[in-house]
Amino acid sequence: MKIVVLDFETADTGADSACALGVVQIENGQICEEKAYLIRPPRRIFHFTHIHGLTWQHVCDAPTFKELLPTITGHFTGADFMAAHNAAFDRKVLLTCMGKAGHTPPSLGTLCTVQLARQAWGIYPTTLPAVCSHFNIALQHHDALSDARACARIITKAIEEDFPIERAKLNPPSYRVQMAAR
Repeated sequence: MKIVVLDFETADTGADSACALGVVQIENGQICEEKAYLIRPPRRIFHFTHIHGLTWQHVCDAPTFKELLPTITGHFTGADFMAAHNAAFDRKVLLTCMGKAGHTPPSLGTLCTVQLARQAWGIYPTTLPAVCSHFNIALQHHDALSDARACARIITKAIEEDFPIERAKLNPPSYRVQMAAR
């Protein structure tokens, strides 16, 4: 089974404002690849620098999402699921950015490590720092690759414990989210 774990950081409140992406691939229960990307968002406005530390100066020379698209879509080749912590957010960013770039998003089930933490271990609260603390997983919160790596470790822990991770699958995106992505 191949799972692509994502974490997006956004520059502003728009779902099209991805400015960083962390991608971790899990194959057969093992982390096998990790990549981090800076992305030049469509606007120079950065409302969330206080969260992730990124500014326009960090990304002004980075490729746009559309320019990164061939590389990003390559991660999904042969994947069974994509996953993230609070996955509805990352799925919305992915769908919106792909839609704005004129590309059809991958048709994959989406696993959410918030749901996984609740269902597999009864962890509350389920913020990423809280779940990582529970399992003693290193985390530099809001660094896209660190967040994706932490989510991947949560998933591999569930796999090691033979938890049926499909239980953490989100419902398909709403019609509104699908239309906003176009």
